[in-house]
Amino acid sequence: MEPPESITLDAAEKIILRWDSTASEETRDRLIFEGDRREVDQYLQAVDEIQRSMSAATISDGDCKVNSTIQIAMARLEDEFRSILISNTSPLETDSLIDSSFSTHSSLITEHSGEFEEYPEDERVLGQVGESPKAGESSSRASASYRSTNSIRELDLIPAEAIDDLRCIAERMISAGYLRECVQVYGSVRKSAVDSSFRRLGVENLSIGDIQRREWDVLEVKIRRWIRAAKVCVRILFASEKRLCEQIFKGLDTAIDDACFIETVKGPAIQLFKFAEAISISRRTPEKLFKMLDLHDALLDLLPDIDAVFESELSESIRIQAAEILSRLAEAARGILSEFENAVLSEPSKVPVPGGTIHPLTRYVMNYINLISDYKQTLIELIVSKPSTGSRYSGDQTMPDMDFAEFEGRTPLALHLIWIIVILQFNVEGKSKCYRDNALAHLFIMNNVHYIVQKAKGSEELREIIGDDYLKKLTWKYQQAATSYQRTTWVRVLYCLRDEGLHVSGSFSSGVSKSALRERFKAFNAMFEEVHRTQAMWHVPDSQLREELRISITEKLLPAYRSFLGRFRSHIESGRHPENYIKYSADDLETAVLDFFEGYPVSQHLRRRSQ
Repeated sequence: MEPPESITLDAAEKIILRWDSTASEETRDRLIFEGDRREVDQYLQAVDEIQRSMSAATISDGDCKVNSTIQIAMARLEDEFRSILISNTSPLETDSLIDSSFSTHSSLITEHSGEFEEYPEDERVLGQVGESPKAGESSSRASASYRSTNSIRELDLIPAEAIDDLRCIAERMISAGYLRECVQVYGSVRKSAVDSSFRRLGVENLSIGDIQRREWDVLEVKIRRWIRAAKVCVRILFASEKRLCEQIFKGLDTAIDDACFIETVKGPAIQLFKFAEAISISRRTPEKLFKMLDLHDALLDLLPDIDAVFESELSESIRIQAAEILSRLAEAARGILSEFENAVLSEPSKVPVPGGTIHPLTRYVMNYINLISDYKQTLIELIVSKPSTGSRYSGDQTMPDMDFAEFEGRTPLALHLIWIIVILQFNVEGKSKCYRDNALAHLFIMNNVHYIVQKAKGSEELREIIGDDYLKKLTWKYQQAATSYQRTTWVRVLYCLRDEGLHVSGSFSSGVSKSALRERFKAFNAMFEEVHRTQAMWHVPDSQLREELRISITEKLLPAYRSFLGRFRSHIESGRHPENYIKYSADDLETAVLDFFEGYPVSQHLRRRSQ
């Protein structure tokens, strides 16, 4: 295409005035850049001629006609600039960007070095009981161009032909001193497009107060949505807006592309990060920890991209805002963990759980620290000091002991989790004192410590953090409780089967007091029936532990009973109504033990042997 012929200043003025939108309705309704390209080139040439003449001082500074002409031209170019932007702006298909997890390479994507990894959305469910159950170092700013960040995806927001026209207009408006007007028009149109994408992504414009007044279960859903939306906003939306600014404005004036970019996205960026900020300064309660960590990890993952996209001096406030929010999220996570430890120690419920089964607090705490172990990599970076084991607790409350020297070389996170288990055991032991029956108190401790061990062993992450040595110590603890239960219950039962007190002075072989023997059998029967009736309603929920406990009981009870029967059966059976005294066979007792620890009542009478 040959360059257009030069035109005179008078001809240039006539062209400008012919397109004066205030002169006629026809010109107001028509757009130069929607018509013949020759008219576009002619108009731009006319603008160039007027600007050249003005800069060459070929006209006087007081020539009002020329000044008016350039104003008319700039007003027309501003309208054309706005029209091209609006007509070539279409909403991003945000749903497809999220749903595809950026695993497919759209033809619109111009930079795609690397794969986008969607943030996991798995539900982290925590049981409820009683009270409600990273500062991570920000990554250094990228020294290379932001396009080197693998996760960033830049889209072509406007066709190349339209970008060429916009750049031609911007160049002339800036040259004529209309930089501010150009930036304002650009920012208003593109910000509207960004706002539209925000609405599609579910990013709401809420105040910090509005966010903090929402119920936590509502906010949990919003946090998941925010994490996905933030990744799209930073890595695609903002990055693509930055690229568009560069395509149109770069090199036309000092940092004008950065100015236009900030004019477009600063408000939306502040709106986006305001949600994370509100969460980071919200009231600290245990159930918030895991979503706080999700937010922290997502923001930490995004920080290099934020630093890259908002790399200019004009964008510094956004980089600082993101880093400060990350730091507050980390501090909040540490504070929540400390509050959780305090809550476990002081959990006040004193009503004994029926049957000595696992206390809801034990289930809650172990589920909680299992989830904590899922965030091991994050928390190892965040938790840098060992737990406080006394200074923050007030009042006359007795404190459990923890010898940190025993755990030398362990990470602060490991010390915190072990400390939580220590204070959980301490609380469980305190609750065991609510049982009037000492045997049931021991069974309660056994059940709860066994549950702690099983939950720790069932999580590879938690087991690795706590360590097998400490698990062995816990295993010994519940085994000791089981032994104490058996001693408390069965020593007095087996005491009925002793020989002492049955022999009459004189002859060991024939001097057996039948009346004493009858009383001994009656005492054994009554005691065993009471234990059977009572302990059938006690509950050992773990089937293997329940079976091991029954076996241990029968291994002590049956040999003693068989031996006692073998020595003294004949003395009872030679008298009247032996069935009133020898009521049960060893097999009857073995069968009766199978009723123990099932957690529901049984018949008042044992199933008796066949007569």
